[in-house]
Amino acid sequence: MGVAPGSKAERKAALDAGAWMFNVVTSVGIIMVNKALMATHGFSFATTLTGLHFLTTTLMTSVMKWLGYIQPSYLPLPELVKFVFFANLSIVGMNVSLMWNSVGFYQIAKLCIIPVLCFLEILFDKVRYSRDTKLSIMLVLVGVAVCTVTDVSVNSQGLIAAIIAVWSTALQQHYVHHLQRKYSLGSFNLLGHTAPAQAVSLLIFGPFVDLWLTDKRVDTFDYTMVVTFFIVLSCIIAVGTNLSQFICIGRFTAVSFQVLGHMKTILVLTLGFFFFGKEGLNFHVALGMTIAVIGMIWYGNASSKPGGKERQVYIPISEKTQKHGILSSQSELDLKV
Repeated sequence: MGVAPGSKAERKAALDAGAWMFNVVTSVGIIMVNKALMATHGFSFATTLTGLHFLTTTLMTSVMKWLGYIQPSYLPLPELVKFVFFANLSIVGMNVSLMWNSVGFYQIAKLCIIPVLCFLEILFDKVRYSRDTKLSIMLVLVGVAVCTVTDVSVNSQGLIAAIIAVWSTALQQHYVHHLQRKYSLGSFNLLGHTAPAQAVSLLIFGPFVDLWLTDKRVDTFDYTMVVTFFIVLSCIIAVGTNLSQFICIGRFTAVSFQVLGHMKTILVLTLGFFFFGKEGLNFHVALGMTIAVIGMIWYGNASSKPGGKERQVYIPISEKTQKHGILSSQSELDLKV
């Protein structure tokens, strides 16, 4: 019997690593495709494109439901409306923040998501962090700031956009974890509820938001074969990105997802230097990358130790085992499918 816990822990570690790699590959892939689409081919309609991403995701979840892979589940309408509001505000807020702010300030704003998520977890989930966990998070933030933040200029409208973007993103990611736990929803189930609502709302309002941001109309754009190919490719990869975000937040927490997310920043930088030449790679970028990676390894160790990050909830033992059973079987289902 002594072997079972070890093999179970190994299986969990393997599935965690798989979920994380799935997220990294799809996220880095979509960044590269969207870069080609927007920078090279001038398709700058980010909000409408996100609407198309969710439309494709809706088609995928509909097929999965039809094939019987996704079981019927329940999510109350007020919860869905709240989630879609935060999620869409996060998408528009990030796009506006990038447009109104310097790249440096935009990066700093993105780094602020972690402290806000920690605050939400302490406030709503009664989570307590050990000193090592707090320090490791700070080290990650310092490292990423050193290698990504260059010019930092702030203006009042950009600051307001950044604050809205940071809070709505943090609330959306915290909400993913909250809804999965509260309603025992798997990643596919939750996407099945949220993707159609986000697709409809973003495809209705997206073209107007993009017109306001870019002064260009999405319907008058010159759609060449290459642009259409990149849009379709972006939509296909986005299904994986959306799904992997929900799987990762469900398996870890929103804070861990963000900390690991900065690993993608480092990876994108490294791939950029690898594929697009060494310009921009200097001592302080290399130093920042090193600090961030050390911080991430430290965070992984510190947060997984007993007391590193624990939720203070007192549940009767019978209820505890029951809940644990639902969650573990649900998270296994996420990766089996």
